[in-house]
Amino acid sequence: MESVRTKFGFNNPRKQVITTTSQTKGVNQIMKKAILVAIIGAFTLGVNAGDWGKAPVPAKAPIEECLDIGGEISAGYMSDYVFYGVRFARDSVWTDVNYTFDNFIIPINIGAWYLNGINPAGYDELDLYASVELGSFAGFDAGLGYTHYFFPESNGVANSYGEIGLDLSRSLGFVDLALETNYAINFGWYHQAGIEKSFGLTDNMSLVLGTGVGYSDGYFGGSGWNHYYVTASLPIELNCRATLTPYISYNGGPSTWIVDGINGGTGPQSDILSAGVSLSVSF
Repeated sequence: MESVRTKFGFNNPRKQVITTTSQTKGVNQIMKKAILVAIIGAFTLGVNAGDWGKAPVPAKAPIEECLDIGGEISAGYMSDYVFYGVRFARDSVWTDVNYTFDNFIIPINIGAWYLNGINPAGYDELDLYASVELGSFAGFDAGLGYTHYFFPESNGVANSYGEIGLDLSRSLGFVDLALETNYAINFGWYHQAGIEKSFGLTDNMSLVLGTGVGYSDGYFGGSGWNHYYVTASLPIELNCRATLTPYISYNGGPSTWIVDGINGGTGPQSDILSAGVSLSVSF
């Protein structure tokens, strides 16, 4: 939290010069000596205050203003909502609320994510999700999760479905590797592999570059290479709780890849250049 400084002004009292008789001057000199002795005595008592049996007051422990209890709230805007390489909406706003329980044997995270598409206006999506951290295996950090997708404004019969996902991540030193495999119930499989590299620009700002490729096994009605992507983001730590992240992304696929054969209500699904910004606050 940003600290607020308050400036205090101190006004020094004006010194008055008094001209008196010699007798008055003598009295003033005596008074000055008495005051000087009192001041010296006061400093002596201050130095030896511990000798009087009064224990010094201990300094107060600093208040941990940014102690997180496991929650996070995020909101953002994106010019194109691209999910697994397929664009479902343009000009979309979204918000997310999630909480992590650390008191169990393994950490459990639950949350809700909602997106409202401005174009087309009839698209919105609500995702309820839960995930657990499984630990490290063969140098990979593993996580298992479940997401249920709802489409409140959809007029179709299948307006919701569930998906199970396994995530693996590992630092290779020069880059970070991320792997994921997802099974959508009654739809099929989707797999993705990507790498990411972060460059520190300042104490509170970084440049994060990433690239990866997706493979669909029946997820979008076919099997084969799905799409590739390139992203660049700029996380900016506003304070110890809030992070502002603008980003830009490119999504593409050759003519033989799956996304190139999909032409939905938002137009062709390859060669999509999108951008957005998000703000996340932990608590």
